[in-house]
Amino acid sequence: MLTSVRKAPPSDRPPPARSRGRAGRWAGLALLAALLAAAVVAGFAVGAEAIPPGEVLAAVFAPDGSEHALIVQELRLPRTLLGIGVGAALGLAGALMQALTRNPMAEPGLLGVNGGAALAVVVTMSLFRTDEVLVYIWAAFGGAAGTFVLVYLIGAHGRGGASPGRLVLAGAAINAVFTALTAGLMLLSPKTFNSFRFWQVGSLGGRPLEVFWEVLPFFLAGTVLALLLARPLNALDLGEDAGRALGVRPGRTRALGAVAVVVLAGAATAATGPIAFLGLAVPLIVRAWVGPDQRWVLPYSMLLAPALLLAADVLGRVATPGELETGIVTAFLGAPLFMLMVRRGGMRKL
Repeated sequence: MLTSVRKAPPSDRPPPARSRGRAGRWAGLALLAALLAAAVVAGFAVGAEAIPPGEVLAAVFAPDGSEHALIVQELRLPRTLLGIGVGAALGLAGALMQALTRNPMAEPGLLGVNGGAALAVVVTMSLFRTDEVLVYIWAAFGGAAGTFVLVYLIGAHGRGGASPGRLVLAGAAINAVFTALTAGLMLLSPKTFNSFRFWQVGSLGGRPLEVFWEVLPFFLAGTVLALLLARPLNALDLGEDAGRALGVRPGRTRALGAVAVVVLAGAATAATGPIAFLGLAVPLIVRAWVGPDQRWVLPYSMLLAPALLLAADVLGRVATPGELETGIVTAFLGAPLFMLMVRRGGMRKL
Protein backbone atom coordinates (compact mmCIF):
# COMPACT_ATOMS: atom_id res chain seq x y z
CA MET A 1 0.00 0.00 0.00
CA LEU A 2 1.41 3.32 -1.07
CA THR A 3 1.24 6.21 1.32
CA SER A 4 1.30 9.74 0.08
CA VAL A 5 4.00 12.02 1.37
CA ARG A 6 3.00 15.59 1.80
CA LYS A 7 5.60 18.02 0.55
CA ALA A 8 6.59 20.88 2.76
CA PRO A 9 5.45 24.27 1.53
CA PRO A 10 8.13 26.33 -0.19
CA SER A 11 8.34 28.70 2.78
CA ASP A 12 9.51 25.81 5.01
CA ARG A 13 12.49 25.00 2.84
CA PRO A 14 15.91 26.43 3.72
CA PRO A 15 17.28 28.95 1.23
CA PRO A 16 19.82 27.64 -1.25
CA ALA A 17 23.48 27.95 -0.31
CA ARG A 18 24.05 30.38 -3.17
CA SER A 19 21.32 32.71 -1.90
CA ARG A 20 22.73 32.64 1.62
CA GLY A 21 26.19 33.43 0.24
CA ARG A 22 24.87 36.36 -1.79
CA ALA A 23 22.99 37.71 1.22
CA GLY A 24 26.13 37.43 3.32
CA ARG A 25 28.16 39.32 0.74
CA TRP A 26 25.61 42.12 0.58
CA ALA A 27 25.71 42.25 4.37
CA GLY A 28 29.50 42.48 4.15
CA LEU A 29 29.22 45.44 1.78
CA ALA A 30 26.86 47.16 4.20
CA LEU A 31 29.31 46.49 7.04
CA LEU A 32 32.18 48.00 5.03
CA ALA A 33 30.05 51.03 4.17
CA ALA A 34 29.37 51.54 7.88
CA LEU A 35 33.09 51.11 8.63
CA LEU A 36 33.95 53.72 6.00
CA ALA A 37 31.35 56.10 7.43
CA ALA A 38 32.89 55.69 10.90
CA ALA A 39 36.36 56.36 9.46
CA VAL A 40 35.04 59.52 7.77
CA VAL A 41 33.57 60.78 11.05
CA ALA A 42 36.87 60.04 12.81
CA GLY A 43 38.73 61.86 10.05
CA PHE A 44 36.71 64.99 10.76
CA ALA A 45 36.65 64.71 14.54
CA VAL A 46 40.11 63.46 15.59
CA GLY A 47 43.29 65.50 15.50
CA ALA A 48 45.32 68.02 17.44
CA GLU A 49 42.04 69.82 18.06
CA ALA A 50 39.28 67.32 18.87
CA ILE A 51 35.87 68.24 17.50
CA PRO A 52 32.71 66.66 18.97
CA PRO A 53 30.92 64.51 16.38
CA GLY A 54 27.79 66.58 16.86
CA GLU A 55 29.58 69.67 15.53
CA VAL A 56 31.07 67.91 12.50
CA LEU A 57 27.94 67.93 10.32
CA ALA A 58 27.26 71.57 11.09
CA ALA A 59 30.87 72.47 10.30
CA VAL A 60 30.71 70.62 6.96
CA PHE A 61 27.31 71.72 5.66
CA ALA A 62 26.63 74.97 7.55
CA PRO A 63 29.95 76.54 8.58
CA ASP A 64 29.55 79.51 10.89
CA GLY A 65 33.09 80.86 10.79
CA SER A 66 34.02 79.42 14.16
CA GLU A 67 37.44 77.91 14.87
CA HIS A 68 36.09 74.36 14.56
CA ALA A 69 34.35 75.16 11.29
CA LEU A 70 37.57 76.59 9.84
CA ILE A 71 39.54 73.51 10.92
CA VAL A 72 37.00 71.22 9.26
CA GLN A 73 36.65 73.26 6.06
CA GLU A 74 40.31 74.15 5.48
CA LEU A 75 42.15 71.11 6.85
CA ARG A 76 40.05 68.02 7.45
CA LEU A 77 37.51 68.17 4.63
CA PRO A 78 40.18 68.10 1.87
CA ARG A 79 42.19 65.28 3.44
CA THR A 80 39.08 63.21 4.20
CA LEU A 81 37.74 63.53 0.66
CA LEU A 82 41.19 62.73 -0.73
CA GLY A 83 41.39 59.73 1.60
CA ILE A 84 38.13 58.37 0.20
CA GLY A 85 39.13 58.92 -3.42
CA VAL A 86 42.76 57.83 -3.16
CA GLY A 87 41.92 54.81 -1.02
CA ALA A 88 39.24 53.60 -3.41
CA ALA A 89 41.56 54.17 -6.38
CA LEU A 90 44.47 52.25 -4.85
CA GLY A 91 42.22 49.40 -3.70
CA LEU A 92 40.72 49.03 -7.17
CA ALA A 93 44.11 49.38 -8.89
CA GLY A 94 45.62 46.67 -6.70
CA ALA A 95 42.71 44.30 -7.27
CA LEU A 96 42.87 44.88 -11.03
CA MET A 97 46.62 44.39 -11.12
CA GLN A 98 46.38 41.09 -9.27
CA ALA A 99 43.57 39.89 -11.52
CA LEU A 100 45.32 40.92 -14.75
CA THR A 101 48.62 39.27 -13.83
CA ARG A 102 47.08 36.35 -11.90
CA ASN A 103 49.57 37.26 -9.22
CA PRO A 104 48.34 37.61 -5.61
CA MET A 105 51.43 39.66 -4.71
CA ALA A 106 51.06 42.29 -7.44
CA GLU A 107 50.24 45.94 -6.85
CA PRO A 108 51.14 49.15 -8.70
CA GLY A 109 54.07 49.86 -6.39
CA LEU A 110 55.61 46.39 -6.67
CA LEU A 111 55.38 46.46 -10.47
CA GLY A 112 57.15 49.81 -10.69
CA VAL A 113 54.14 51.95 -11.63
CA ASN A 114 54.54 54.26 -8.62
CA GLY A 115 58.28 54.55 -9.27
CA GLY A 116 57.63 55.58 -12.86
CA ALA A 117 55.06 58.13 -11.76
CA ALA A 118 57.49 59.54 -9.17
CA LEU A 119 60.28 59.86 -11.74
CA ALA A 120 57.94 61.66 -14.15
CA VAL A 121 56.88 64.09 -11.42
CA VAL A 122 60.52 64.85 -10.53
CA VAL A 123 61.42 65.43 -14.17
CA THR A 124 58.43 67.77 -14.48
CA MET A 125 59.48 69.68 -11.35
CA SER A 126 63.03 70.01 -12.68
CA LEU A 127 62.09 71.15 -16.18
CA PHE A 128 58.99 73.29 -15.70
CA ARG A 129 59.31 74.63 -12.13
CA THR A 130 55.58 74.41 -11.57
CA ASP A 131 53.45 73.58 -8.54
CA GLU A 132 50.25 72.93 -10.52
CA VAL A 133 48.77 69.62 -9.38
CA LEU A 134 47.08 69.01 -12.73
CA VAL A 135 50.51 69.10 -14.41
CA TYR A 136 51.75 66.52 -11.90
CA ILE A 137 48.73 64.35 -12.66
CA TRP A 138 49.47 64.22 -16.37
CA ALA A 139 53.15 63.65 -15.67
CA ALA A 140 52.30 60.82 -13.28
CA PHE A 141 49.96 59.32 -15.89
CA GLY A 142 52.70 59.34 -18.47
CA GLY A 143 55.22 57.82 -16.09
CA ALA A 144 52.81 55.16 -14.86
CA ALA A 145 51.70 54.19 -18.37
CA GLY A 146 55.22 54.08 -19.76
CA THR A 147 56.45 52.02 -16.83
CA PHE A 148 53.63 49.51 -17.13
CA VAL A 149 54.31 49.03 -20.83
CA LEU A 150 58.05 48.69 -20.22
CA VAL A 151 57.58 46.15 -17.42
CA TYR A 152 55.17 44.12 -19.55
CA LEU A 153 57.52 44.10 -22.56
CA ILE A 154 60.44 42.97 -20.42
CA GLY A 155 58.35 40.32 -18.67
CA ALA A 156 56.95 39.04 -21.98
CA HIS A 157 60.35 38.72 -23.64
CA GLY A 158 61.55 35.16 -24.18
CA ARG A 159 59.86 31.81 -23.81
CA GLY A 160 56.84 31.48 -21.58
CA GLY A 161 55.52 35.02 -22.09
CA ALA A 162 54.62 37.47 -19.34
CA SER A 163 54.39 35.12 -16.37
CA PRO A 164 53.54 36.63 -12.97
CA GLY A 165 57.03 35.92 -11.62
CA ARG A 166 58.69 37.65 -14.57
CA LEU A 167 56.45 40.69 -14.20
CA VAL A 168 57.35 41.04 -10.52
CA LEU A 169 61.08 40.70 -11.24
CA ALA A 170 60.88 43.17 -14.13
CA GLY A 171 58.91 45.60 -11.98
CA ALA A 172 61.45 45.34 -9.15
CA ALA A 173 64.34 46.00 -11.55
CA ILE A 174 62.63 48.95 -13.24
CA ASN A 175 61.59 50.38 -9.88
CA ALA A 176 65.20 50.21 -8.62
CA VAL A 177 66.48 52.01 -11.72
CA PHE A 178 63.80 54.70 -11.55
CA THR A 179 64.37 55.21 -7.82
CA ALA A 180 68.07 55.77 -8.47
CA LEU A 181 67.31 58.22 -11.28
CA THR A 182 64.85 60.08 -9.07
CA ALA A 183 67.43 60.39 -6.30
CA GLY A 184 70.08 61.60 -8.77
CA LEU A 185 67.80 64.32 -10.16
CA MET A 186 66.97 65.55 -6.68
CA LEU A 187 70.66 65.74 -5.74
CA LEU A 188 71.34 67.82 -8.85
CA SER A 189 68.56 70.26 -8.04
CA PRO A 190 68.10 71.30 -4.38
CA LYS A 191 64.91 73.19 -5.25
CA THR A 192 63.43 70.06 -6.80
CA PHE A 193 64.43 68.11 -3.71
CA ASN A 194 62.67 70.60 -1.43
CA SER A 195 59.49 70.34 -3.52
CA PHE A 196 59.61 66.60 -3.98
CA ARG A 197 60.40 65.50 -0.42
CA PHE A 198 56.97 66.59 0.77
CA TRP A 199 55.30 64.72 -2.09
CA GLN A 200 57.49 61.59 -1.85
CA VAL A 201 56.43 60.56 1.65
CA GLY A 202 52.77 60.17 0.71
CA SER A 203 50.35 62.24 2.74
CA LEU A 204 46.74 63.34 2.75
CA GLY A 205 47.58 66.55 4.60
CA GLY A 206 48.67 69.86 3.15
CA ARG A 207 46.52 69.57 0.01
CA PRO A 208 43.86 72.18 -0.73
CA LEU A 209 40.35 71.16 -1.65
CA GLU A 210 41.02 72.06 -5.30
CA VAL A 211 43.31 69.03 -5.56
CA PHE A 212 40.39 66.71 -4.88
CA TRP A 213 38.20 68.35 -7.52
CA GLU A 214 41.01 68.13 -10.08
CA VAL A 215 41.57 64.39 -9.59
CA LEU A 216 37.90 63.47 -9.06
CA PRO A 217 37.08 63.00 -12.80
CA PHE A 218 39.99 60.58 -13.13
CA PHE A 219 38.87 58.65 -10.06
CA LEU A 220 35.32 58.38 -11.41
CA ALA A 221 36.42 57.31 -14.89
CA GLY A 222 38.84 54.70 -13.55
CA THR A 223 36.27 53.37 -11.07
CA VAL A 224 33.55 52.94 -13.71
CA LEU A 225 35.97 51.22 -16.08
CA ALA A 226 37.25 48.91 -13.33
CA LEU A 227 33.76 47.83 -12.26
CA LEU A 228 32.73 47.16 -15.86
CA LEU A 229 35.66 44.73 -16.19
CA ALA A 230 34.51 42.47 -13.35
CA ARG A 231 32.71 39.90 -15.53
CA PRO A 232 35.37 39.78 -18.29
CA LEU A 233 38.05 39.25 -15.64
CA ASN A 234 36.05 36.38 -14.17
CA ALA A 235 35.86 34.81 -17.61
CA LEU A 236 39.59 35.21 -18.21
CA ASP A 237 40.30 33.56 -14.88
CA LEU A 238 39.00 30.34 -16.45
CA GLY A 239 41.66 30.59 -19.17
CA GLU A 240 41.91 32.44 -22.47
CA ASP A 241 40.13 29.73 -24.49
CA ALA A 242 37.25 29.57 -22.03
CA GLY A 243 37.10 33.36 -21.95
CA ARG A 244 36.85 33.56 -25.73
CA ALA A 245 34.12 30.93 -25.67
CA LEU A 246 32.21 33.18 -23.27
CA GLY A 247 32.56 36.12 -25.64
CA VAL A 248 35.46 37.91 -23.93
CA ARG A 249 38.36 39.39 -25.89
CA PRO A 250 41.48 38.79 -23.74
CA GLY A 251 43.60 41.46 -25.41
CA ARG A 252 40.93 44.12 -25.12
CA THR A 253 40.20 43.22 -21.49
CA ARG A 254 43.88 43.43 -20.53
CA ALA A 255 44.31 46.72 -22.37
CA LEU A 256 41.29 48.29 -20.67
CA GLY A 257 42.42 46.91 -17.33
CA ALA A 258 45.86 48.46 -17.82
CA VAL A 259 44.23 51.80 -18.68
CA ALA A 260 42.14 51.64 -15.50
CA VAL A 261 45.21 50.83 -13.37
CA VAL A 262 47.19 53.70 -14.88
CA VAL A 263 44.33 56.19 -14.45
CA LEU A 264 43.60 55.16 -10.85
CA ALA A 265 47.18 54.75 -9.64
CA GLY A 266 48.42 57.77 -11.58
CA ALA A 267 45.78 60.11 -10.17
CA ALA A 268 46.21 58.80 -6.63
CA THR A 269 50.00 59.08 -6.76
CA ALA A 270 49.89 62.55 -8.26
CA ALA A 271 47.47 63.82 -5.62
CA THR A 272 49.07 62.46 -2.45
CA GLY A 273 52.41 60.91 -3.40
CA PRO A 274 53.15 57.18 -3.32
CA ILE A 275 51.28 55.32 -0.57
CA ALA A 276 52.67 51.82 -0.19
CA PHE A 277 51.06 48.42 0.46
CA LEU A 278 47.42 49.53 0.42
CA GLY A 279 46.88 48.14 -3.08
CA LEU A 280 48.60 44.91 -2.03
CA ALA A 281 46.99 44.22 1.32
CA VAL A 282 43.36 45.14 0.65
CA PRO A 283 42.68 42.74 -2.29
CA LEU A 284 44.37 39.92 -0.35
CA ILE A 285 42.08 40.51 2.63
CA VAL A 286 39.03 40.81 0.38
CA ARG A 287 39.71 37.58 -1.55
CA ALA A 288 40.14 35.71 1.73
CA TRP A 289 36.72 37.10 2.71
CA VAL A 290 34.60 36.74 -0.45
CA GLY A 291 36.61 34.50 -2.78
CA PRO A 292 37.95 35.23 -6.28
CA ASP A 293 34.76 36.59 -7.88
CA GLN A 294 35.73 40.04 -9.18
CA ARG A 295 32.10 41.20 -9.03
CA TRP A 296 32.59 41.24 -5.26
CA VAL A 297 36.36 41.71 -4.96
CA LEU A 298 36.28 45.09 -6.72
CA PRO A 299 33.47 46.78 -4.73
CA TYR A 300 34.76 45.31 -1.46
CA SER A 301 38.24 46.69 -2.21
CA MET A 302 36.72 50.04 -3.16
CA LEU A 303 35.17 50.35 0.32
CA LEU A 304 37.78 48.68 2.53
CA ALA A 305 40.82 50.55 1.16
CA PRO A 306 39.59 54.10 1.93
CA ALA A 307 38.41 53.00 5.37
CA LEU A 308 41.89 51.66 6.17
CA LEU A 309 43.60 54.71 4.63
CA LEU A 310 41.52 57.12 6.70
CA ALA A 311 42.17 55.00 9.81
CA ALA A 312 45.93 55.18 9.09
CA ASP A 313 45.64 58.95 8.64
CA VAL A 314 43.86 59.33 11.98
CA LEU A 315 46.41 57.04 13.65
CA GLY A 316 49.22 59.20 12.27
CA ARG A 317 47.66 62.28 13.87
CA VAL A 318 47.53 60.79 17.39
CA ALA A 319 50.50 58.39 17.38
CA THR A 320 53.12 61.09 18.02
CA PRO A 321 53.12 64.59 19.52
CA GLY A 322 53.55 65.90 15.99
CA GLU A 323 51.96 64.27 12.95
CA LEU A 324 53.14 61.08 11.26
CA GLU A 325 52.58 61.12 7.48
CA THR A 326 49.98 58.69 6.14
CA GLY A 327 52.42 56.94 3.81
CA ILE A 328 54.70 56.13 6.74
CA VAL A 329 51.82 54.63 8.73
CA THR A 330 50.65 52.43 5.85
CA ALA A 331 54.24 51.25 5.29
CA PHE A 332 54.59 50.34 8.98
CA LEU A 333 51.33 48.40 8.85
CA GLY A 334 51.77 46.86 5.38
CA ALA A 335 55.40 45.73 5.51
CA PRO A 336 54.81 43.18 8.32
CA LEU A 337 51.83 41.78 6.39
CA PHE A 338 53.97 41.37 3.27
CA MET A 339 56.75 39.61 5.22
CA LEU A 340 54.20 37.36 6.93
CA MET A 341 52.79 36.28 3.56
CA VAL A 342 56.26 35.50 2.25
CA ARG A 343 57.07 33.42 5.34
CA ARG A 344 53.79 31.51 4.97
CA GLY A 345 54.57 30.63 1.35
CA GLY A 346 52.58 33.30 -0.49
CA MET A 347 55.33 33.64 -3.09
CA ARG A 348 54.85 30.02 -4.16
CA LYS A 349 51.77 31.13 -6.09
CA LEU A 350 53.87 33.26 -8.47
